[in-house]
Amino acid sequence: MNDLNNIKAVYFVGIGGIGMSALALWFRHRGYAVAGYDRTESSITASLEAKGCEIVFEDDPSTLPGLFREKNSGNGILVVRTPAVPAESRLLGYFREKGYRIKKRAEVLGSISRTTDTIAVAGTHGKTTTSVMTAHILKQSRVGCSAFLGGISRNYDTNLLLGQSRFTVMEADEYDRSFHQLDPLMAVITSLDADHLDIYGDLETMTEAYDIFCKRIRPGGILLLNHMIRDRIKKPAGLSVCTYGNEAGADYRNFNIVPREDYYLFSLSTPEGVIEDLRFHFPGRINIENMTAAIAIALKCGVSEAEIRSSVPLFRGVKRRFDIRINMPGLTYIDDYAHHPGEIKACIRSLRDYFRGRKITGIFQPHLFSRTRDHAHEFAEIVDELDEAILLPIYPAREKPLEGVSSELIFNMMKLKNKKLIRPENVLAMLDPDRLDVLVTIGAGDIDRLVDPIEKKLRGGN
Repeated sequence: MNDLNNIKAVYFVGIGGIGMSALALWFRHRGYAVAGYDRTESSITASLEAKGCEIVFEDDPSTLPGLFREKNSGNGILVVRTPAVPAESRLLGYFREKGYRIKKRAEVLGSISRTTDTIAVAGTHGKTTTSVMTAHILKQSRVGCSAFLGGISRNYDTNLLLGQSRFTVMEADEYDRSFHQLDPLMAVITSLDADHLDIYGDLETMTEAYDIFCKRIRPGGILLLNHMIRDRIKKPAGLSVCTYGNEAGADYRNFNIVPREDYYLFSLSTPEGVIEDLRFHFPGRINIENMTAAIAIALKCGVSEAEIRSSVPLFRGVKRRFDIRINMPGLTYIDDYAHHPGEIKACIRSLRDYFRGRKITGIFQPHLFSRTRDHAHEFAEIVDELDEAILLPIYPAREKPLEGVSSELIFNMMKLKNKKLIRPENVLAMLDPDRLDVLVTIGAGDIDRLVDPIEKKLRGGN
């Protein structure tokens, strides 16, 4: 990791993000002084502070710890930034003016990827769950792994796993072409739907970015593709390419899916043979597909059938990914990070499959003005599949408003009669536990701030 030599401390601008916090933990574990800024306090920032990271919540250079304000600090300080923080950030401006070494999060992750046998999981949706599943199976086996995850694993209550294995699992983010910084030994592509068109402009350009990502796989490496997109990706020469899914012809194919009361049974056909009657306790057939990819990679890494058979039933999921918060007779509450139409469709249809015949109420917060503009009709169509829909205003994240783009755009396209458009601060007051059956919160913005209060109210708290 030559490009990260001679560092004594690291400052993270946007330390509370899921990817940034994993890097902060990695540096802290290696003994570096770590500090950072984030816009708001959260459970993630609290966890980082408990591990010795110094965090502030004002974008103001005067809040910097002394180590980061010394005249010669730039010589031994690395500043890591995330695209989620605007370029006009005062802290970033200060670090640029003083000549500090500034790297994007993806660049730092790329440097780490070159020191290990990296397994990079990409895709417009499904990559977080698949990467966590892959890390879980490896961690439960004699093979082991480290992992930088895009979500908090419920099995390990963290987004960073550390181990002595030669394998490291990383989520490969296509936003801002971040995954072009990675040099993996193995890569997975779960899906290829139009997204981040504010960056790419169109689906064709986005697909070309995935082709470039595939070219970064090391010679002799492995590329695992969802069978549905096998013909849309250019396969570089010199790689072992295989597919997964439930379609005939997939190299790793799940079949004989049998839903039981609180789990699934399924079998898996592989090039080496059939693994029968795997027991899987996580909801949603889409997650059987994700687990199929994880098992395929685990087998490629040398995990045995017996280790797979014992680890799959133990998978407990990822926070904010089909995250079951309450499940008692007559009342279920689930929280999900879905924010792309394909993800929301998978979420709602998994709910229909898992909670057959029950009334489903969804609270949806659109994420980004550009994504809402590009996919408003698709959002309307899929949210119409709920029995009752509550829409919140758009969460802008890094964007400024676009004229004529609001949640009302989706709302007016919807055909569902039972729909409401409300402010986040009014959600708790309008929720009546006696009228709910299955409730789901959907979105990647600050809707997560409603999750604990909603759970408390539904459990009978004030």
